[in-house]
Amino acid sequence: MHRWTDPARTPEALRPCVLTLGNFDGVHRGHRAVLGALREAGARLGLPTVAVTFDPHPVAVLHPERAPQLITPGRLRDELIGEVGVDGLLVIDFTAEFAHQTPEDFVRDVFVRGLDARCVVVGMDTRFGYQNSGDVGTLVDLGEQFGFEVIALDDVGDGERYSSTVIRRELTEGNVAEAARILGRPHRVVGTVVHGNHRGRGLGYPTANLAADSLGLVPREGVYAGWLTRTDLPEGAPERTMPAAVSVGTNPTFDTHDRLAVEAYVLDREDLDLYGETVMVEFVDHIRPTLRFEGVEELKEAMAGDVERCRELLAKIVPG
Repeated sequence: MHRWTDPARTPEALRPCVLTLGNFDGVHRGHRAVLGALREAGARLGLPTVAVTFDPHPVAVLHPERAPQLITPGRLRDELIGEVGVDGLLVIDFTAEFAHQTPEDFVRDVFVRGLDARCVVVGMDTRFGYQNSGDVGTLVDLGEQFGFEVIALDDVGDGERYSSTVIRRELTEGNVAEAARILGRPHRVVGTVVHGNHRGRGLGYPTANLAADSLGLVPREGVYAGWLTRTDLPEGAPERTMPAAVSVGTNPTFDTHDRLAVEAYVLDREDLDLYGETVMVEFVDHIRPTLRFEGVEELKEAMAGDVERCRELLAKIVPG
């Protein structure tokens, strides 16, 4: 997938095109329905497909006090869009000045002059232009003016519309299985493995500690069943994706007031040296909340139970 940031520098191989527009935070099942319709339109018209998105999130610029914690910031979102099979991704630098464009100016500059759009695929809730004054009706009118087709999809969901807002709520409450249902995959956090306090190794459960600048919304404190993927290894490599018990917390038993950390113990493996590697931790199911134990032996007993529960849950699931 080709990624670029300036509509005026769109590769000629991607003009004309079929395009879609959105923030795509999480790239959840609703987003994937739109991206799937985009690919179908591209195949029908024999044209490449392009997703148009923004960085930073518009709310972070216009109303920073209300800025959402992103499920899949930056590179994570872009990689997930690429996995769907889109040919190009235009990531526009969203600024206060850019936000003052009228809907017509935005469509003319980006869709028409920049991308030579022949078809635009969007969800019914799409808004664009100054103060979100443009909607699907506006887009249809502009399509007639500039000569592109508009395909608008109804809301997608099972009981309620799939939305990034709902996923954030579920993750912050620790409901990672429900978040995974809406996402269509387990939620992921990606980061570099760094040295921690090595308590896990001393307890018999050495963990991969993710750096503080890891990407992805960190779920509520607790213990989770999940997967650890060594992203530096090629697809299909042995020991690339392994079952893990994942802890999110501050180690309250030791009264250290540590930062909220993501740590993953690869089940039954004490021989792995992952320091400096980039890994992806995926959250499959919640095991228990973070607890304060009276002593190390009680903690070790709980950890043994956690590992056994994770082993049982993950044995029934194929990763990926």
